[in-house]
Amino acid sequence: MDPIRIAIIGVGNCATSLLQGFEYYKHASATREGLLHERIGPYRPSDIAVVAAFDVDARKVDKPLEDAAAALPNCTTWFVKRLPHSGVRVQMGPVLDGVGAHMLPQPAERTFVVAKRKPVEVAKVLRKSGAEIALNYLPVGSERATASYAQACLETRVSLINCMPVFIASDPAWAAKFKQRGIPLIGDDVKGQLGATILHRMLANLFRIRGASIDRTYQLNVGGNTDFLNMLNQERLRLKKISKTEAVQSVLNTRLPDGNIHIGPSDYIPWQKDRKVCFLRIEGRGFGDCPIELEARLSVEDSPNSAGMTIDAIRCLRLARDRKLAGPLFSVSAWTMKHPPKPMEDERARQLIEAFIQGTGNV
Repeated sequence: MDPIRIAIIGVGNCATSLLQGFEYYKHASATREGLLHERIGPYRPSDIAVVAAFDVDARKVDKPLEDAAAALPNCTTWFVKRLPHSGVRVQMGPVLDGVGAHMLPQPAERTFVVAKRKPVEVAKVLRKSGAEIALNYLPVGSERATASYAQACLETRVSLINCMPVFIASDPAWAAKFKQRGIPLIGDDVKGQLGATILHRMLANLFRIRGASIDRTYQLNVGGNTDFLNMLNQERLRLKKISKTEAVQSVLNTRLPDGNIHIGPSDYIPWQKDRKVCFLRIEGRGFGDCPIELEARLSVEDSPNSAGMTIDAIRCLRLARDRKLAGPLFSVSAWTMKHPPKPMEDERARQLIEAFIQGTGNV
């Protein structure tokens, strides 16, 4: 069986966690904990092979992938001793708007050090590598850079898993382009396996199905990785806030007024590194209009949390390619992403993705 050949766009914490997951779950039957599916169709995690990678940091460009994954400013936890030799060297990608101006004055160990190299032709590298799926892990706010990689995928008929909040799969124009080219894709903005968004959605849905109303809610997130530093810039945060807010609004019977819902990254605390802490509050009313107040605190390793969903998205996308599907995969996107093309309740998405995996459901 041919491996699932993937290209990684942005060798940051999320990519590092995913690469570790490939190694950790090579023997999935013995280490099943934390993996949603040992098999998706015929595919195990060990069937995924990285064949190309792109970044713009001088500490990663031209380096072996396994060395780049361990380079600063990456700060995620390591749950394997080392990564195996990959045979892949990280290529210089286009910078465009991938690095915010506010990042450059920061200490080097916390931020990007842009390599003084000419970007490669992404489409050419994708073709030569034989990649069939590209994972977009660019920083939040990288709208033009994401568009350039999406265009390269269109040119080469490479599928895209858009793990960050620039709207590709959920944008009708982009979705139509991928469908016309016969390319399946998944997006946008990956959920954590058990993260702030899924917890908030579940609790909001609990109010709804138990007959209680929600008047106000907030979700405040703090962390110490480069992503949180990047999101201190409110303009780069614009689409991220839309993505996270809509993920919660979509499960409510009645949308909350903008002034009564606040969801999004709130601050950067360097010593937290890749540890993300969520503070969540819901105020509502139950029987007899009596008040209900709920508060929760969730602490997770941010990047491994996202890798738990991405490792399934990769294998589902390979199934879609095997089945000659095209355009956004609606059930897989709804299950794995915050801003999918067709939002749906999580349990419904879970049922549909299981049917998709078994081959008894549509996309």
